Formats: sequence, structure tokens, C-alpha cells
Amino acid sequence: MTAPVTTRGPQDTPGRRGGRGSEELIRAEEPVLAHNYHPLPVVVARAEGTWVEDVEGRRYLDMLAGYSALNFGHRHPALIEAAHRQLDRLTLTSRAFHNDRLAEFAERLAALTGQDMVLPMNTGAEAVESGVKVARKWAYDVKGVPADRATIVVAADNFHGRTTTIVSFSTDETARTGFGPFTPGFRIVPYNDLAALEAAVDDTTAAVLIEPIQGEAGVIVPDDGYLAGVRELTRRKGCLFVADEIQSGLGRTGSTLAVEHESVVPDVVLLGKALGGGIVPVSAVVGRREVLGVLHPGEHGSTFGGNPLAAAVGTAVVGLLETGEFQRRAADLGVILREGLARLVGRGVVGFRARGLWAGVDIDPALGTGREISERLMGEGVLVKDTHGSTIRLAPPLTITGEELQGALGALEKVLG
Repeated sequence: MTAPVTTRGPQDTPGRRGGRGSEELIRAEEPVLAHNYHPLPVVVARAEGTWVEDVEGRRYLDMLAGYSALNFGHRHPALIEAAHRQLDRLTLTSRAFHNDRLAEFAERLAALTGQDMVLPMNTGAEAVESGVKVARKWAYDVKGVPADRATIVVAADNFHGRTTTIVSFSTDETARTGFGPFTPGFRIVPYNDLAALEAAVDDTTAAVLIEPIQGEAGVIVPDDGYLAGVRELTRRKGCLFVADEIQSGLGRTGSTLAVEHESVVPDVVLLGKALGGGIVPVSAVVGRREVLGVLHPGEHGSTFGGNPLAAAVGTAVVGLLETGEFQRRAADLGVILREGLARLVGRGVVGFRARGLWAGVDIDPALGTGREISERLMGEGVLVKDTHGSTIRLAPPLTITGEELQGALGALEKVLG
């Protein structure tokens, strides 16, 4: 792997940012930050492209990309330029007024995703919450479900966010325990099981909400035909198909949306993470006019949703995806990723699942937990993150080179050896 050359000014001398090094900064967080994360012990001070650098100047290849929030790498020049340009003009108006960046953002995002309308929000969890509200409102106003009786069917082992409503339909007890009472109105069925899904849908069902690929669960790719089956079932049963593409969308899997691998068009698509280009939080609900059209002034909103800075960056992100370059890169480099992982099966890797530049890799538990493997890879200059048990996730920026990807695979082979 070849690390980029960086230029430092006197104020940026490694180990001297604020006069504190990595160990001291990590210790300083302990008493003042809520302990809702368990990060790897690396303190990132700067980044560019696929590489990050800690306060001592050690460089690491980023193979996580902010859980797909950095699909275009750190500080992509086109995105940084768009942000700088907008910072000099206008950053926030609230939706009390129109702004001159929002129309183009909505027009181009709708066209990119093959939908009609856009509801701009900020975070992925906000997009999911908004999708839930829209689906329920559609059920009452359009489908005719009796008031307060609408249900939404979801999949076990899902990850849609951390709000109290969202964890109400999680099956992860760590996410749920201690946060009840929970929001009613959700039915949970096994993922990748069309028969169970059909049995759960009835006249009260507003929507089926699923991830086309389950990310937090370990990059679980459903069987061929599952997504098409969900689309056919929801159309036949008269309910909405809501696809959570917050991690899987915007180029990650080798197509703009993961549902495109089965030529499926959902009624509603939830987007986030990469939509903000790694610069600002941007999310959106995109959908058919007859679905998003159920919202009226005062029924839903967000002070920051659709702000000019977010719209400017989001438009620049859409511009990168409109070329198709990043989708092709994910597809082509995904072949290298799959072939490299296949060579490690039986040599420390017990199995993996991959689509595009995204993989969940199951490590032989005898060699260590996912956390331990992640820490060993950090020692080799590669950053990944573990999920359940001995599984690690690989999701590098789509700007990664074949050489860098091979280097990361070589580092994984080394730590498993």
C-alpha cells in the first residue's frame, strides 16, 4: 500500500495538536463523553482520499469509510469545493423560506433514484422515522386503514437507527434493553423469508420496511429473487415497499441503489450517509408522488432539513453519481475483493458475503473476536470495524485503488496467519 504525501505546517506537527498525543486524548474523553461507543484506539487528526492520519502522524488505510458515509473518500475535491463555495454565500434559512439550492438538489436526486418527490432530512434515523410517518399517513389517507391501526412489517436482525421508535422493532437486545416502553405497530419476520412476510401482511399493513442488504447484521445479502418477491407481494397486497438504502445505496454495491440488482423500484427509498459526502449530515426520503404527497404543511418538518449547505453538498454528490464512474468502480473492484476473500476461506476466514465494495467477513473464532482482529489490522495500518462475534466489515471508499485493496487483503492474510 502506498500512503499519500501530506504537507504539514508548524501548527500541525505530529503529536502536538493541542499539545496532546493519542493516549492522552483517549484518556481525556473518558470522563466527559457518554460511553455509547467503543472506538478503536486511534485518534484521527487528518485525512485525504482513502487514508487517515493520527495525531502522531501514523497513516492508516480506511477500509470502513464511515459506515459508507465516506463513499467518495475523505475530502473529495468536488465536494469540498461545493461546500466552500456555499459557505461563502448562505448556510441556513430553515424551511420557513425557500433557498436557491434546494430545487436543483431535489430534482436531480429524484431523477437519479427514479422517483418523483424528495423529503430532505439530516440523519439516517430521521429518514427512517420520516418514512414510518409517511407510510402510516398513506395507510390512513389512501388505503383506508382505521385510525391508529396501521402496522409496518420489518425484518429480524435489522438496523435502521437508534431512536426509541426504531429500537422498538429491533431484535438486538443491546439496542433495546433499558429503553422501553416501546412503540407498537410493528411486526417482525425473518429476513429473506417471503413466506413469513406474506403471512404477516394483512389489511392493516401500511408498508414493508427492509434493508436490501443488512449491513449491521454482517452484510447479509438475500437470495436472488427476494427483493423482486417483496416488490410483487407488496403490490399484490396493496401496501408500500420501503427500502432502507442508507448504507447500501449511492454506489456502494456497484449500482446506484442495491435494489437495482433485481431491477426493483420501491415506493419509497430512504437515503443518508454518503448523501452528505462525509461533510455534513444529509438524508432524504424519496418516493412516488402519491405517497409523499400525503404530507401537508405543518405535519412534518426539520429546521435543518434541506438547508442550503446540505443541498449544495448533496447536489455535488448526485453529480458524482450521475457519471456512473463510482458505481462501475465498486462493481469492478468488488471482483478483486471477492476473489481475495475467497482465497482466505479455510485460512482463517470461515465465510463471507459481499456485493460491490462491501463485505462481511466471518473469522475463525479460534483466531480471535472481530474486535481483536480489527485491532491487529490497525497495527498493520488498516482500519476496519467488527460487528457480531468474529465478523468484520469491509467498506472502503469507492475511490480506493486496486493496489490499495490488495494491500488491505494482504494485511488481513497476515493477521490471520
